[in-house]
Amino acid sequence: MDILTVVWITLPFFVGFLIYLLPTLDRFLAMGVALVSLAYGLWQLIEPSSVTLSLLDSFGVTLTVDVLSGYFILTNALVTTAVLLYCWGSNKTAFFYTQAIVLHGSINAVFICADFISLYVALEVIGIAAFLLITYPRSDRSIWLGLRYLFVSNVAMLFYLVGVAMVYQMNHSFAFAGLRNAPAEATTLIFLGLLTKGGVFISGLWTPLTNAESETAISALLSGVVEKAGVFPLIRLALLLDQINPIVRFFAVASALMGVTWAILEKDTKRTLAFSTISQLGWVMAAPAVGGVYALAHGLAKPAIFLAVGHLPSRDFKELQKQRIDTTLWMILLIGGLSIAGFPLLAGFGAKILTMQNLVPWQTVLMDIAAIGTVIVYAKFVFLPHQKQKMRDSLQPGFWAAIALLIGGLLVANGVYYPAYTVANITKAIALVGIGWLIYHLMIRRISLQLPRMFEQLEHLIGMMSVMLVLLFWMVWA
Repeated sequence: MDILTVVWITLPFFVGFLIYLLPTLDRFLAMGVALVSLAYGLWQLIEPSSVTLSLLDSFGVTLTVDVLSGYFILTNALVTTAVLLYCWGSNKTAFFYTQAIVLHGSINAVFICADFISLYVALEVIGIAAFLLITYPRSDRSIWLGLRYLFVSNVAMLFYLVGVAMVYQMNHSFAFAGLRNAPAEATTLIFLGLLTKGGVFISGLWTPLTNAESETAISALLSGVVEKAGVFPLIRLALLLDQINPIVRFFAVASALMGVTWAILEKDTKRTLAFSTISQLGWVMAAPAVGGVYALAHGLAKPAIFLAVGHLPSRDFKELQKQRIDTTLWMILLIGGLSIAGFPLLAGFGAKILTMQNLVPWQTVLMDIAAIGTVIVYAKFVFLPHQKQKMRDSLQPGFWAAIALLIGGLLVANGVYYPAYTVANITKAIALVGIGWLIYHLMIRRISLQLPRMFEQLEHLIGMMSVMLVLLFWMVWA
């Protein structure tokens, strides 16, 4: 098992180099790596085991693979496979597939890191690979988006690295457990870096513009799995250290409520999905012990919606309300939206019920409110007018293959937590959906409030980090 784990974690980087030598096989090599990760993630869930690899014994540099890692690895594999299928018939070059597979391998590395320094290396590689994918079109707009992402990411990781140095100074080890007796400043700086990297709460205000303006496939990658790379270490720390758990849960609830509020009032489809991702990352963090299940459910639904939205005739909800979209695309929006809303027979139902059952008392009412808000967000997509029509630009077979994988995954993953299917749970889920749809029809669809975007400007993003730094420092001291 140890040897297999080493081969699996190094394979994407070896193949990334190999693609440059064999560019005609680029998509096949990339797909092979994604399928290997898919098999490894499934194996970790079917035959649960805990593997720990010590790389530098005296420095606490270790890798740990367990069931929590398995859910996130499986999510990464499925999202990457779907994106590769989506791009299969396109004119993407070997450079694109190399960066996609390096990104995939770096994200996998995050999901097995058990120390701060190897986590830092993995997150930095993710930042570089994501930057190269965002800027792949080489337009002025994409280059600005990529540089903006890279700047915010690097500033966040600079804070993180200073915190890591403090942990090492106290423990002479980079292990996560060293945060237990590290100074408050270390916890504050590390959390700021991870919250920003993960796109959580106001630290995540860099995500709406990045996700909305990137290519459709890249938006699906960012929202489906890249941003979870910043959230996973927070979940791991919350499970490891009791004093960290309340802080993670607080930001989970705050992110869930803030993201869903912004998403409800947003008038642009891709920006709505981006703000919804901020909210959904809060759900992933809300109950750390079962965060992997929710990450899988969200990672299957959100990329499917992003891929469908990328083929709508407009991004403006007002324009979409005046014209009928294709019924097939609408069905994808309906299934994905219902899953994220927690409707029965889809993966989101069991994930949401399992999360609600693992909340602490003070979270319950607030997350119920966030759940209704989520229903309202996706009601904006569900109630778009539609009719069967011939698509003007016929969709490539790769699109349907990607959608089939993601929607099929939502149906299969519905069985991950089958005890969720009780009369009380089903009734509550249907009631929440009904309440959300009713609120949407009676109130939300009539609201024309336009949200300011000033906080998403680059200088204000750095200001948000300062605000978060003060808030985090106060919480850690308290």
